[in-house]
Amino acid sequence: MKLDILGLSFDHVTMEEAISIAREKLQKREVFYCATPNAEIGYKAIKDETFRNLLNGAGLLLPDGAGVVMASKILGTPLKEKVAGVDFATNLLSVMAEEGYKLYLLGGKPGVAELAAEKMLQKHPNLTICGMADGYFQDETAVVENIKESGADVLFVCLGAPKQELFMEKHLHHTGATMLIGLGGTLDAFAGTVKRAPKWMIRCNLEWFYRLLKEPKRLGRMMCLPKYILAALAKKIRR
Repeated sequence: MKLDILGLSFDHVTMEEAISIAREKLQKREVFYCATPNAEIGYKAIKDETFRNLLNGAGLLLPDGAGVVMASKILGTPLKEKVAGVDFATNLLSVMAEEGYKLYLLGGKPGVAELAAEKMLQKHPNLTICGMADGYFQDETAVVENIKESGADVLFVCLGAPKQELFMEKHLHHTGATMLIGLGGTLDAFAGTVKRAPKWMIRCNLEWFYRLLKEPKRLGRMMCLPKYILAALAKKIRR
């Protein structure tokens, strides 16, 4: 089931349900890409029809931030819960390790993917990471060919929006992977180069505030959150 939240058709799922869908699609070799918009990305999508269509083309569209869930409640179509991209990816690692799927890591600064892979393997020794490349590549064709040759089943695309969504849509049937997931800065979280908020702040939907305290330069980007909520309120009033 999909719910329209300010023009984006989000999957109406819990984390457990999202993982179940991903597992089923992998088993069926149903090629698709997954996108994980937060309020910032959702606000950009309101203004950019091309970007909005890219996101809606995803086989799985997950609400990454508390702002998206809040907007859904304001609009009277509440999503079940926040399904953060980094947590979805973390849960998916267990599935890949258990069922033998191969993972390729794409994105981040030089060295970040390698460090992320090291941390992933510490927790999941049976996980197969078949290749990696940083996000500063010049030859896109060569990267796609490398992914195909690696035999990857799942591709973490951590290039930031909208670059990662453009990459996934363009190369959906070229990489040989079954599942491509746009995950922004998730590799930094896995590598530990960017620390996540304490668990209590995550539970209270204050992870955005933690990121702002750590990186005050994000203030401009963070302003998309109140604008997104205001857009939801405006739509509710118009109704």
